[in-house]
Amino acid sequence: MAVDAVDSVSRTHDPVVTTPYGAVRGRYEDGIAVFRGIPYAAPPFGARRFRPPVPPEPWDGVRDAGEFGPTPPKPPYSEAFARLLADPVVPGDDCLNLNVWTPEPGPGARLPVMVWIHGGALTRGSSAVPVYDGHAFARHGVVLVSINYRLGVEGYGLFPDAPPNAGLRDQLAALEWVRASIARFGGDPDRVTVFGESAGAISIGALLASPRARGLFRRAVLQSGPPEASERDKVRRMVRRMATRLKVPATARAFAAVDRALLLRTQADVARLSSPVLGGPAFGIVVDGDLVPRDPMEALVAGGAGGAGGAGGAGGAPDVELLLGWTSEEYRLWLAPGGLLERVDRLGPVALAGAMARCRCGHEVPRGYRAIHPAAGTADLVGQMVTDHLLRVPLHRLADARPPRTPAYVYEFAWPSNVPGLGACHALELGFVFDTVKVPQAAQLAGPGAPQELADAMHAAWVRFAVEGDPGWQAWDASHPVRIFGAGAPHTVLGPRDRELALWDAESGRPGAPLSSPESTPSPRPRRPRRVMAVRPSSWPPLPPRAGGGRARP
Repeated sequence: MAVDAVDSVSRTHDPVVTTPYGAVRGRYEDGIAVFRGIPYAAPPFGARRFRPPVPPEPWDGVRDAGEFGPTPPKPPYSEAFARLLADPVVPGDDCLNLNVWTPEPGPGARLPVMVWIHGGALTRGSSAVPVYDGHAFARHGVVLVSINYRLGVEGYGLFPDAPPNAGLRDQLAALEWVRASIARFGGDPDRVTVFGESAGAISIGALLASPRARGLFRRAVLQSGPPEASERDKVRRMVRRMATRLKVPATARAFAAVDRALLLRTQADVARLSSPVLGGPAFGIVVDGDLVPRDPMEALVAGGAGGAGGAGGAGGAPDVELLLGWTSEEYRLWLAPGGLLERVDRLGPVALAGAMARCRCGHEVPRGYRAIHPAAGTADLVGQMVTDHLLRVPLHRLADARPPRTPAYVYEFAWPSNVPGLGACHALELGFVFDTVKVPQAAQLAGPGAPQELADAMHAAWVRFAVEGDPGWQAWDASHPVRIFGAGAPHTVLGPRDRELALWDAESGRPGAPLSSPESTPSPRPRRPRRVMAVRPSSWPPLPPRAGGGRARP
């Protein structure tokens, strides 16, 4: 049965929309049409295991899209992290699916579109996490899409008999589905913003630099994740360690024959001692000569063949507008749940030496951090050093490289969690971006009493960026304006991290020192003089009008 229209006037019937593969029936929830579990690719199992995604089989009739689809195979979080981070599991093989929230499901609306790519270290997470509910975006005139993609060894294992980066290829396939289908859900395929956090942001960095993603999105938001490629040997070590424990060859064919539950347990065991701060083998995106033809940071900063926005200009993807940022204390999520903050403080100089090895830097860097933060404990110094090296320095360099016609905007999330010890940690901003701080799963990380006014402000900025390409504050320039979302009203600070990042500028000039992360060595960013910080206030922009008339809440 072919269905070519939706009931966009009366909300008494379930909305039905046709996709290139068949019709889907969603639900109206609080006036928003919601479609969950729509397949954008075929189940990646059987003969398709460890292979690039292929289109789903078309179906007859109308497929129900009322519930979240299956989630990709993944190990559970440890008990300490499970108390803070929700990660639901939906069983089933048809895990390459996506969800759509839209205020006007019909081809005439032409609303801006935002596509969410979740984080989770490329090993956990899914689009079914309640914090990622898209109702608030749809209420404010944006079509919100969230996607699943293969994780861990299924998505990022490096094998001699299978193409790499299967999970990233899934993301590309989902964006191609959006390009082909989203107009039927009320979206404008020419106004797509991709946004993601942590591994999701790292993925977006790779897509920005990929010629194959050119034209699939117009704007991008990178939250707490820089463009980067992992060392191939680092990923191979994960696969080899798993193969040793499983007593099988380190090939995709051999891994495909292993029981899935055993494969996940083995993956979790091998990755148990790895973390962003401590390092160690991990799954990651690798340069593959195809989807990722070169290191994403090199492509975006130095230019070359061009990325998603086109060729030429001062770096790759010169036509894609960027919103970039981080939280003030990213490292506290990585260290606090397992008691590592206290252990690092006890280790003192040994921990600092480990951080120097992790960052491949000399003694001047920790000495400089100690001078800037004389009252900080060892764990805070180590955490900030590693965060700056792996995250803030690359994002600063990316912002520096943007051409004037497509500016970047930079933010810092500084509100501290009400959960003791977490501070303004990694992933804490997500409930504020999605305006879901009242969702119980958001309170796991934020604690009780998260300020709704901060969620209103941050969510409004993301909506405005998707609609206008300007989140409402000064674009990045030589003064390094950073929008601070913390206690009180959002405000702009000039160069709040410049003193720390100047230490890495100096370090990059030391003979034998790395120029960026251990995974890549792009050219150093230009030297700049140290400046005194200044606050430049600005009024908070209102949200755009609600779909169908009226004004959205400020």
